[in-house]
Amino acid sequence: MNTDKIYAEQLANEYTPKDTSKVVALRKLDAKAKLPATIFAYTFGIITTLIAGVGMCLSMNVIGNGSGASFIFGIIIGIIGFIGISVNFPIYKKLLKKGKRKYAFEIVQLAKEISEKDM
Repeated sequence: MNTDKIYAEQLANEYTPKDTSKVVALRKLDAKAKLPATIFAYTFGIITTLIAGVGMCLSMNVIGNGSGASFIFGIIIGIIGFIGISVNFPIYKKLLKKGKRKYAFEIVQLAKEISEKDM
């Protein structure tokens, strides 16, 4: 066993550009399929959490004038925020499924090419 040869091949693989590699292309396609759902989930989650927080602040008289109308308005806003928070994950799953369906053919074809190449 020639360890120098193994080391040289390993080092050469490290410096070989991997941008044209099919594995890198597969990873990019996978990320492209998942990115819209992830961006939506984070954005919608942050916005609805802030809405729920504003509602809680209004209902606890942290902000607002402390009237009964402010309390009721705060509860309504808080409930809207919590509803948004609770539907975030199902919407994320639906968007993720749509993105995966959109790129499924390309990803499967590329994965088959990679797996056949290794055999």
